[in-house]
Amino acid sequence: MTIKETLRKGMIQLKTENVTEPNLKARLIMQYILNKPRQYLIIYDNQVLTLRQEVNYFKAIKRLINGEPIQHITHQQEFMKLNFFVNEDVLIPRPDTEILVEEVIKIARKINAKKILDMCTGSGAIAVSLAKYLDNVEITAVDISEKSLDVAKTNAKNNEVENKITFIESNLFENIVNEKYDIIVSNPPYIRKDVIKTLTKEVQKEPKIALDGGYDGLDFYRKITHQSEEYLKFNGYLCFEIGYDQKKDVIKIINDEKKFTGTYSKKDLCDNDRIIVTRLD
Repeated sequence: MTIKETLRKGMIQLKTENVTEPNLKARLIMQYILNKPRQYLIIYDNQVLTLRQEVNYFKAIKRLINGEPIQHITHQQEFMKLNFFVNEDVLIPRPDTEILVEEVIKIARKINAKKILDMCTGSGAIAVSLAKYLDNVEITAVDISEKSLDVAKTNAKNNEVENKITFIESNLFENIVNEKYDIIVSNPPYIRKDVIKTLTKEVQKEPKIALDGGYDGLDFYRKITHQSEEYLKFNGYLCFEIGYDQKKDVIKIINDEKKFTGTYSKKDLCDNDRIIVTRLD
């Protein structure tokens, strides 16, 4: 079959199985299989695929139908205009998290930050983006998962910032010794344990450790907020991504510590509360 014919068949299969964005995903799979840009598919749409290309294409379509995220198939995700490698060991970076990164960049430039800690780094999307867009800053990226850190290190190398980031395998602050940071940023697991099983098939294919925030989704906010006091410089900033309905609860956690001031939140592009920023008083 030609590229055009194969694409059409793939789109129909995805639509029939109610896969979201079938046209886009069918095309992205083809780009991945051929290792070609979108323009190539348009210009050479009458090119006949090899049998191997055709078989691999429909294997990938089947994986999509079975609920596997397209990013786990192509191992690619764009974030902050950078390319990231992703696999089943890390949470796929979301556009909403760019709101958090942009705010941290703004704060870092305002206070001339020298040291930033990214807690629960996962794919390294936050740490790598900060290292890429900020000058003269040392980034420390922490995760409990060795496999996640391997992915983050790959992304740091691919984006040419590996010399600006120190990676530490640690259960939160456990292996952080005698360090003080200008900013601690975190997109921690924040899904309520009983909600995980109700999420889409695609999200359920992502690592549970990166989703599970405990019975109320707030476990990591409590732990990080409480422990961060020891690792923040005076007037240092604590910056969180939050779930759309967690603003009041996270602010209460911060206020209960009685050591933070100037707390504020910002919304994402869908008008959901998405980040909370506070400062050690």
